[in-house]
Amino acid sequence: MKGVLRKRIQWIIALFFLSIMIVLNSCMSFRMNSKEVDSYFASKKVTATQHQYKTGFRTIHYIKSGSDSKPLVLFLHGSPGSLSAFIGFLADTSLLSHALLISTDRPGFGYSNFGNAEPSLQKQAEALKPILEEYKKNKPVILIGHSLGGPLIARMAMDYPELVDGLIIVAGSIDPELEPNETWFRAPLATPFLSWILPRSFRSSNEEIYQLKPELEEMIPLWSTIKCPVILIQGKKDSLVPAANADFAKKMLVNAPVEFVLKENMDHFVPWSNPELIRDAILKMLAVKVSEQELPPTLKK
Repeated sequence: MKGVLRKRIQWIIALFFLSIMIVLNSCMSFRMNSKEVDSYFASKKVTATQHQYKTGFRTIHYIKSGSDSKPLVLFLHGSPGSLSAFIGFLADTSLLSHALLISTDRPGFGYSNFGNAEPSLQKQAEALKPILEEYKKNKPVILIGHSLGGPLIARMAMDYPELVDGLIIVAGSIDPELEPNETWFRAPLATPFLSWILPRSFRSSNEEIYQLKPELEEMIPLWSTIKCPVILIQGKKDSLVPAANADFAKKMLVNAPVEFVLKENMDHFVPWSNPELIRDAILKMLAVKVSEQELPPTLKK
C-alpha cells in the first residue's frame, strides 16, 4: 500500500513540475503569435506583413512595414527576446515615411526555430544574410542591434561590408573582457541533462550567452574592417551591459565614423524606456546617408 502511495505522490510531483514547465514555456516565450502581430498593426492602422525563409535547416521569421522602395532599417533583438521587441518602431509614422522597416526573430527565438539556439555569431549573421541580399537595393541599409543584437550587427558588417551601410548599437555586449563569469551555472544548464528544465526562450539565451565571450574574442581582429558610420547608444546605469563597452567601441572602431549617445540615468532596456533615442539615431543616419547618395559622384566621400 505504501509503495502504491509513494508512486502516486511521485506522479503528482512529476505532473506538477510538468505543468509548471508548460506554463513557463507559454508565459516566458517573449514572443507574439501571428494573430497578435496582425491585431497590433491593425490597431495602429499600419500595413505590415509576416514572412519566412529557409536557410539550411533553419526557418527565419520576420515582419516588415513601409515602402519597398525606401532604405532598409533592420532591427535585431537581444537575449532572450523576439521581433516583438521592436514592433513599436515598425508602426512609427516618422520612420515609415523614410524607410522600409524589418524586425526579425534571431535563430532560436520567436518563430525562428524556437528553443534551438545558434551560439556562433558568424553563423547567425550567415542565417540573416538572405534578408540583406533580398533588400540590397534598398540603400542605405542600416542595422539596429540591442544587447546581444549589438555584436551580431557588428559581425554582419564585418562579414558583409558590401551589404551594410550603417550600424546603431544599443546597449551592445561587445567587449569580451566585460562579460561576467557565469560559467558555473551556465555550463551545466547548457548540457542535454539540464537544458530541458529551462523554458525554451531561456534555453536559447543560455546557450548563446554561455558562448558569447569566445565569440567576441574571435571578432577582435575584425573590428578595424568596419568602415560604415556607427552610432552607439548606452546608458551609464546599465546593470546588464556595463557602460565601459562604449570605451571598447571607441578603441576598436578605428576606421569608422562613430557617434556616442551616453545617458547618465538610462538602464539597459532602451527600446522600451527611451525609444526616441533609437528613432532619432535612425533618422539622423538615414538623412546623412541619403544626402550622400544624392550627391554627384565627384562630391561623395
